[in-house]
Amino acid sequence: MAFSRKDWSHKLDNALWAYRTTMKTSMGLSPFQMVYGKACHLPVETEHKALWDLKLLNFDFHEIQSKRRNQLLELEEMWLHAYDSSRSYKEKVKFYHDRKLIKRVFTPGQQVLLFNSRLKLFPGKLKSKWSGPFVIKRVLPNEAVELETPDNDVQQWSWVVNGQRLKHYLGGEMEQFSTIMMLVDP
Repeated sequence: MAFSRKDWSHKLDNALWAYRTTMKTSMGLSPFQMVYGKACHLPVETEHKALWDLKLLNFDFHEIQSKRRNQLLELEEMWLHAYDSSRSYKEKVKFYHDRKLIKRVFTPGQQVLLFNSRLKLFPGKLKSKWSGPFVIKRVLPNEAVELETPDNDVQQWSWVVNGQRLKHYLGGEMEQFSTIMMLVDP
């Protein structure tokens, strides 16, 4: 039986099983192990089920009680291990992310350019990814900056942005470039 793209729901159970039984590097465990505290066994692996049933029927209550207590302790230990693994994984990812960030210092009254993230949706070769210049009204904690439109605008408004989306405006370079282009291209 051949499946097409519209029959995706027939493969959903298998995909979920594969996801839940796959080891995740961030946790060091699979989601199945996190929930049930043990590795999953495929139906093929349970061919000796009759032997398992015999062992289950011939049990000692105190032995089973101590075994269950140990299983719960092992499960808690696995959770702690997964928590530690996840925390160290997040620290590594944060370190690599923070390493790429550029530390910029902004002061009120300074002119800056704002990165225009909408251009990723509608790219253009010659469109600038930076809009502005804008004037910094005040600097807030956690690298947040409140911007306002320049004084010469009729309708003046302000908003708060992340400082990583800003870069210093080196005043005059854009005007000089446009003046040179006007001289070259009559």
